[in-house]
Amino acid sequence: MSAPPLQRIDHVHVFVRDRGAAVRWYAEVLGFTPLEAFAHWAEGGGPLTLADADGAVHLALFERPDSPPNRATIALATDATGLAAWQQRLTAALDRAPTLQDHGEALSLYFADPDGNPYEITTYDAAAARAALLRRGLLPAALSSRP
Repeated sequence: MSAPPLQRIDHVHVFVRDRGAAVRWYAEVLGFTPLEAFAHWAEGGGPLTLADADGAVHLALFERPDSPPNRATIALATDATGLAAWQQRLTAALDRAPTLQDHGEALSLYFADPDGNPYEITTYDAAAARAALLRRGLLPAALSSRP
């Protein structure tokens, strides 16, 4: 028997040491804000649900002051122009610029939140992404010779 179909990722659990500080970071860096409709879940140690501006991507923040480091990467999709814009935004917003990786058919930015939760922002429109990064002066020389 095959598994029933899935529609999308509903949300991702993210463990943070200080939920208030995390909410500020997610707002400033990724543009996420709390969803008021689910604010009651955060009472008594439950998750505080954040969403991007379109409401398409949800993160559930769980406050765990002594939680072990996270080992799962949360991957977010964008288009070619978006990747270049994210490269600029993250370089300006983070203490350490994101790492750009060329995977051939995809380009990805890698970075972490202050609690060490790893993130990836990726596009499969690699050629257009390389061109957009090149136009903005954000393409490292080692990647500029790829098609």
